[in-house]
Amino acid sequence: MIQQCEAQGYDIIGDVHGCALALKLLLVRLGYSKRNGVYFHPRRKIVFLGDIIDRGPRIREALHLVRDMVDAGNAHIVMGNHEYNYLSYSTSGESVHMPYLREHTSRHQRILQQTLDQLANHPRDQQDFYQWMMKLPVFLEFEKFRVVHACWHKEIIAKMLSTTGGNTINPEFLYHSAVRDTFEWTVMDRLLRGTQIRLPNNETMTCRDGFVRKFFRTKFWQKSPELYGDVVFQPDPLPANMVNRVLSKQEQDDLYYYAHDEKTLFIGHYWCEGVPAPLTGNIACLDYSAVKFGKLVAYRYDFEQVLQADKFVSVDVRTEV
Repeated sequence: MIQQCEAQGYDIIGDVHGCALALKLLLVRLGYSKRNGVYFHPRRKIVFLGDIIDRGPRIREALHLVRDMVDAGNAHIVMGNHEYNYLSYSTSGESVHMPYLREHTSRHQRILQQTLDQLANHPRDQQDFYQWMMKLPVFLEFEKFRVVHACWHKEIIAKMLSTTGGNTINPEFLYHSAVRDTFEWTVMDRLLRGTQIRLPNNETMTCRDGFVRKFFRTKFWQKSPELYGDVVFQPDPLPANMVNRVLSKQEQDDLYYYAHDEKTLFIGHYWCEGVPAPLTGNIACLDYSAVKFGKLVAYRYDFEQVLQADKFVSVDVRTEV
């Protein structure tokens, strides 16, 4: 399922997380302006990497802006793990013997709280955006490049295409995805959350957001890694005693490798920091933690074979009120 490139270039935008004012500034900086109330560029299109919702102060406004662009044909979008979480949190799990498909724990509610609060007085928007999120593609492939929220896993994507016939989910798929280790669960976990390794010996790490984690996020573009420190990919450092731990054969087998001669790939999700730059010649992450660490980032893609540091465009995200 390869889409034709119908624009002279694409501007790929990372995780927005409700920062609608920063998004407007970024679109203007990229040369977009409003036509009939919707942001538009005469020669280019936007691709959003998902995670439009949660955390930020203008989630509803960001959703309307993005959906209007997509509906007008001025942008594409893939689903992020936060959209998926919202769908699961909002869906009865009676058919799979669960109150909801995503458990209503205090942590899950805390992550979604801003979205729930900002849509609370807009029942029509709740219904419309739920239906819209259900239709979002999980991945997109164009002639020259690929887009997914967290990890492009060719074998999983190929199986999804062969079993479902497309790159979107339906209610049955959503229900099955709530059951751990089903194929549907694997699709959403790997493509929207990426690869990860469980810390050994029941060790944990406390992240800067205060959450205690048993896993750490990993690179999927590292060929033949040997140590934990070779593959860790997250802003929070590993415990000092783990950096030089040797990867087990099972851990190496569980890691995925996206080769440097594959199509150009754009991802979000990973809370990068510092000056935006490509991860490799063919992979760019555009999540620079708009809410937590302060940048909303885009890449101006003109079908170059090797990604370039000077093609990143960003705006600093100050507190939006």
